[in-house]
Amino acid sequence: MLPNIVLAVLLVIAVVVVVGAIKIIPQASAGITERLGKYHRTLEPGLNLIFPGIDRLRPLVDMREKVVSFPPQPVITEDNLVVNIDTVIYFQVTNAKSAVYEIENYIQGIEQLVVTTLRNSVGGLDLEKALTSRDHINAILRGVLDEATSKWGVRVNRVEIKAIDPPPSVQESMEKQMRADRDKRAAILTAEGEKQSQILNAEGARQADILRAEGEAQAAVIRAEGEATAIAKVFKAIHDGDADEKILAYKYLEQLAVIANGNASKVWIIPAELSTTASTIARAFKDSQT
Repeated sequence: MLPNIVLAVLLVIAVVVVVGAIKIIPQASAGITERLGKYHRTLEPGLNLIFPGIDRLRPLVDMREKVVSFPPQPVITEDNLVVNIDTVIYFQVTNAKSAVYEIENYIQGIEQLVVTTLRNSVGGLDLEKALTSRDHINAILRGVLDEATSKWGVRVNRVEIKAIDPPPSVQESMEKQMRADRDKRAAILTAEGEKQSQILNAEGARQADILRAEGEAQAAVIRAEGEATAIAKVFKAIHDGDADEKILAYKYLEQLAVIANGNASKVWIIPAELSTTASTIARAFKDSQT
């Protein structure tokens, strides 16, 4: 009877030992085992065996990338304004042993690094520069965190600033300034538009006056050329008809009247033959009286 009891106890102990020796590590996790209180090895995902009572498995380390959003941190800028800055950190554990033994709580350590780095980097910028330099601040944060967290077995993949919130009074002043700037730009654009409109109107009026004057000048020239052509044709017809001096004298007088009544003729020239014509007319009248 006693041997059977001993065998049963031994069997139970063996089952407990076997069950305790089998450790299954899930994917994207790592297990740290300690043998007699000292680091022994890192268990990879899958089936692993340890010695119960001698080896101890610490809590599993998540090897996936983590996203941690830290609460707003008050930071004083160079112009002595307090701004609240929200940050988001993307990081991943790359060495489970270092993450367990090099620091007690690497998430808390990252948060404190972010706070101190923000105060150092933003403290040297004024508010306007801080609001427009997010990429620069992100680059500083990532550089500092990469350097500090590498010995913790943590890699910082990305750092983002979600918001930079100045005090409410400063936000109100900034909104008023932006409205004033918008109104100023609108007034400038309106004035520029009116100026351009007046310039274009003046230019158009000047071009119209020039074109009108050129048209009138061309019309006067054409009318004068037409009248000159008509006179030339009349004189040519008279000369071709071999008119005597009396007829020629009368035609001169008729043509002078036409020239004098012309609308486009402001100045007309008396022919050099007018004295001869006058004498011819006088002789004609004298001959008719005799």
